[in-house]
Amino acid sequence: MNYVELTVAVEPKEQGSDILIAQLSELGFESFVETEAGFTAYVQEEDFSEEEIKFTFGDFEAIFKIEFTSKIIPQQNWNKEWESSFQPIDVEGKCYIRAPFHEKKIGFSYDVIIEPKMSFGTGHHDTTQLMIRQLMLLNVKNTSLLDMGCGTGVLAIVASLMGAHPITAIDIDDWSYENTLENLAKNNINNVLVHKGNAQILEGKLFHTILANINKNVLLTDMTVYCHSLEKGGNLILSGFFVTDGNEIIKKAEILGLKFKDEKVSDQWMMLHFTKE
Repeated sequence: MNYVELTVAVEPKEQGSDILIAQLSELGFESFVETEAGFTAYVQEEDFSEEEIKFTFGDFEAIFKIEFTSKIIPQQNWNKEWESSFQPIDVEGKCYIRAPFHEKKIGFSYDVIIEPKMSFGTGHHDTTQLMIRQLMLLNVKNTSLLDMGCGTGVLAIVASLMGAHPITAIDIDDWSYENTLENLAKNNINNVLVHKGNAQILEGKLFHTILANINKNVLLTDMTVYCHSLEKGGNLILSGFFVTDGNEIIKKAEILGLKFKDEKVSDQWMMLHFTKE
């Protein structure tokens, strides 16, 4: 499965980037990386429409100066692309996420190795760190856990290191499926069952904790399935959306009978934690 890389230059950068990223996330873009002039965004090739981008950006041309280019990124090994820029991540002084070419750092409870390829969730994005921060507040030892939209498998790996068992990881993307398997092996994790597919796989399955770091539209579509797959007293932790989308997520959770427990925000990205009574 190929991806499209959209490179956007916008002035003024800070305000313009926040607004345009929010718009692109509604169009299915999955990951965003800041640049000097704006940002780059990534979406599956089948979901990309240049006409849709022009139409969306056209609403803001009176406010911002916007230029963009796009290119198809074929499936490939991204190690060489990332080695020059991939830096280790320190989450709360407890979790250290690094590539295989970084030295292990002592003093951390969880040392996680991620092979940086074209699957999202390397740990650099605010939403991934929000999810890890919330996960580390839970006692998941010997409890079942689902990493939905697993990307690199980083959340499943952290959960396994915390003692969660059994663990299921699911992603619809070929690269993410393959990269998750590779990263599990690099971290000597053998209690995670990985599937390639969508929420339909969850039918008949129950989990004590469900982690879903996916875009808002997918979350709203699949939250009913997540709720049915959540044990009583279990945790549903969601991210992948902006603060401005939080109320919509909360309303859907209330309809499903879920109880709000906690929220966290990082650079306009949001995490919401619900429990099932």
